[in-house]
Amino acid sequence: MELISIVVPTYNEAATIPVLARRLAAALGVRPWELIVVDDGSPDGTADVASALAPALPVRVVRRPGKLGLASAVVDGFAAAKGETLVVMDADLSHPPEVVPLLVDALAHGSDLAVGSRYVPGGGTIDWPLRRRVVSRVACLMGNALVPVRDATSGFFALRRPVVEGVHLNPIGFKIGFEVIARGRYAKATEVPYVFRDRAAGSSKFGSREILSYAVQLVQVARDRATGKLRR
Repeated sequence: MELISIVVPTYNEAATIPVLARRLAAALGVRPWELIVVDDGSPDGTADVASALAPALPVRVVRRPGKLGLASAVVDGFAAAKGETLVVMDADLSHPPEVVPLLVDALAHGSDLAVGSRYVPGGGTIDWPLRRRVVSRVACLMGNALVPVRDATSGFFALRRPVVEGVHLNPIGFKIGFEVIARGRYAKATEVPYVFRDRAAGSSKFGSREILSYAVQLVQVARDRATGKLRR
């Protein structure tokens, strides 16, 4: 069985990382896996909490000197990962670890990219404020014009390493999933339904800066598509 590398960017997620790791262990069972925690200098000691989980659990920590951003954390996590199967998810338990095997299975059945989707039958959201739901739907509708995935802003996905190998991903903002879907090299993408639940602890990092960064991503992808730099 192939090693599954699960990349999780963190900033002040000390309360949820142990729970996430234990749920991943239960969900993945005998499959070989590793959890790559990429921490941006969390003052709550997230990196130390994660490091303490090893060797009981296959956790490795990439420590970064400050708050450099979610997207670049994922790119650094890809570089540190040992597996050919890569998974990206949030640390706050809004992405259920129990869905990770379903994403990996989609790759085993012929997909190059498997996206956890809130917007296909069987998917949905729970405990999310109305403003966030509206912003998410509008953001996805805008992204749908550029990528072949309904949940264009999903941050929960799995891929084979060649999808991003040698591909320049623009690591701005939060929407690394959109970058991978737009720029990655894949023949087949599958959406796997899941139910998003608002974070279990801590505070959201979402704000106006993230909205602006996504708008910049949209413009850049549209420009690159129009000039022939991106082809699907």
